[in-house]
Amino acid sequence: MPPFAETILVVFTLIAIGYGAAALRVLKPETGDGLSDFVFTIAVPLLLFRTIATANFDHGAPWALWVSYFTAVLVTWTSAHLVIRKGFGRDARSGVVAGVTAGFSNLVLLGIPFMSGLYGEPGLAVLSQIVSIHMPIMMGASMVLFEWAVKRDGAGGESKSVIALVTGFIRQLISNPLIIGILGGLLVRLSGLEIPVVADRVIASLANVAGPLALFAIGVSLRGYGIRGQVPQALAMVSLKLLLMPAVALGMALLLGLPEFQVKAVVAAASLPAGVNSWLIANRLDTGQRLASTSMTLGTALAAATTGIWLLIVDAVV
Repeated sequence: MPPFAETILVVFTLIAIGYGAAALRVLKPETGDGLSDFVFTIAVPLLLFRTIATANFDHGAPWALWVSYFTAVLVTWTSAHLVIRKGFGRDARSGVVAGVTAGFSNLVLLGIPFMSGLYGEPGLAVLSQIVSIHMPIMMGASMVLFEWAVKRDGAGGESKSVIALVTGFIRQLISNPLIIGILGGLLVRLSGLEIPVVADRVIASLANVAGPLALFAIGVSLRGYGIRGQVPQALAMVSLKLLLMPAVALGMALLLGLPEFQVKAVVAAASLPAGVNSWLIANRLDTGQRLASTSMTLGTALAAATTGIWLLIVDAVV
């Protein structure tokens, strides 16, 4: 058995247990939302804060890492947009939902415990560099394309001004718990200050539960979303997410000469399925909710196999 197989089994078993607990009504439906809120607003931000403040980033500037990952996002997002519009005849708003579904990896709730289990603190350090700009870039792109799609489809009233878009983006950004955790960790790191021992132990205690609780919460949430039709379209999006995106990330990482460890980390991140963000954006656009829900559920299930395949491929070529 490859060394990473155990991590994959543990990660997706925890998700399955959460799904089973929800299916058997062991937990109330709102319990999953409460767990997700705790993980997203407290545990993960503290984990990112501590990682950025204390981790050893000895692999140099992350420019090539960012280019590798976000080139994969761009290619996959564009491909999904074209497939859903040209192949399935959907409108522009559905194209935005498709792009998010295929290009927005679940780097936080799934990615953090997955990468930590695979590569430990060094892997978490690389992932935190991606996450640090992933949220702003994806939020900004989603907001701009949201406005474009609504205008293109004639589905809304007056378009927002550039100033309104920028101020809305900044407001969402600075109130996001993940961004607050990242910026806080960066400030501590740049200041050269050490986190007091007692405070560090408290932070570590809360941060250490982020991984298993996040995975369990994903399982509970997936039971709520489920498979809601549009399976052919969803399978097309999932194929792009789980096959095209990691392939592009791997190609770019090799082309740019990333160190072996970063190649493994960026492909692992790109191979992860989409998370709840695709459904949230679909709900905001008031279209594509079934596509996002089905894609998220199928993608998470299929990723249990495809992530292992990509890790085998990376081991073989680097």
